[in-house]
Amino acid sequence: MNYLKQLLIFSAALMLYPSCTAVHDNRIIYIEDGQFIKNGKPYYFVGTNLWYGPILASEGQGGDRERLCRELDSLSSLGIRNLRVLVGADGDRGVYTKIEPTLQYAPGKYNDTLLKGLDHFLVEIGKRDMEAVLYLTNSWEWSGGYSQYLEWAGYGDIPLPRVEGYDAYVEYVSDFIRSDSARNMYRRFVMDIISRTNTVTGKPYRDDPAIFSWQICNEPRPFAEDNKEGFAEWLEETAGLIKSIDPNHMVSTGSEGKYGCHTDILLWKSIGECPDIDYLNIHIWPFNWGWTTREDMASGNTDNAISESLEYLGEHLRIAEEIRKPLVVEEFGFPRDGVAFSMHSPVTMRDTYYAAMLETIVPEASSGGYLAGFNFWGWGGTAVPSEDHLMWQPGDDYTGDPAQEEQGLYSVFSTDTSTVSVIRGITSIL
Repeated sequence: MNYLKQLLIFSAALMLYPSCTAVHDNRIIYIEDGQFIKNGKPYYFVGTNLWYGPILASEGQGGDRERLCRELDSLSSLGIRNLRVLVGADGDRGVYTKIEPTLQYAPGKYNDTLLKGLDHFLVEIGKRDMEAVLYLTNSWEWSGGYSQYLEWAGYGDIPLPRVEGYDAYVEYVSDFIRSDSARNMYRRFVMDIISRTNTVTGKPYRDDPAIFSWQICNEPRPFAEDNKEGFAEWLEETAGLIKSIDPNHMVSTGSEGKYGCHTDILLWKSIGECPDIDYLNIHIWPFNWGWTTREDMASGNTDNAISESLEYLGEHLRIAEEIRKPLVVEEFGFPRDGVAFSMHSPVTMRDTYYAAMLETIVPEASSGGYLAGFNFWGWGGTAVPSEDHLMWQPGDDYTGDPAQEEQGLYSVFSTDTSTVSVIRGITSIL
């Protein structure tokens, strides 16, 4: 099918989801004068990443509603209200480094049990005055996303980074921005999810105050210098599509910041200036990005990790202030001491790093600044990783670490009492 025919089909399909007039509802969070407003008041937060929440909320494979309620209650007691969550994974099960079960098992074909899990998850967080940032796809293989749409579009088998190397994966997924067919499959998914009505409440998603925002992608990247223009167009077009279906909720990109834009911070700024993109995101990963080394980790030295992270934050915050949009550091993390994976290993360096990062939001909140939130990665809660293997396997507890990472690498478990204390110390002030 040629692109013109595809475009006509998708344009016709969009007419099935007519946009509605945005309604003012103080229960739905919005932006005023560069600040998030919740219940009529400025809203600054420390939240977390809980990508697996809708799976726990389901009644199928991986479901555990009792654990879900325990985790939500624990987070609520910590003052955590904002949860960043994956809508669902794509593709086949049984793929190394991919989470499962998957929501979209073929283009436009969905696991209804998991969709109902998403419905139930929104109900449960709504009961606790929490809200979710719902990201719709992923540039990384652990949930399908870019690579799965390309495989469905006929680009061949996915070269998994842990099997065939990072460079092979990057070359493969660089075709996503260039592929009309892959992007149109994603477009259909966006339309289907955002136009959904919750089967538990009978309420359209567009009217649900438990949704903080829609997010286009987890860590979207152009993956090639010559993709940057098309990348920006794709993000801006998708933001407009989302707003045409749901004008009540905010939209963000899910970007890492400069590092998600081929190190081009002006590209990040240009995308952030799009009227349909309501607020800005960055991610900060000092160990992944080489700002701290295994030698530093062995010696307990966090100085460079903290200084580089604060510099990266400041560089983006200055742009947020310039374009007058809130900024959320929606992913940041630090390994356990010595880059250990056992949940029983110490977290002294993590605690130091968390405190240095989180304390920056306190003066912002008191002065009405543009640094509006942090979401640490990620909440492992009461999960107990397997002692027999490092990588996640079906049947294991879900932790904050997705399937392409060693379990325990970045997770904050309930037993990490010192880290929990750092988090509580900041949320008690906000």
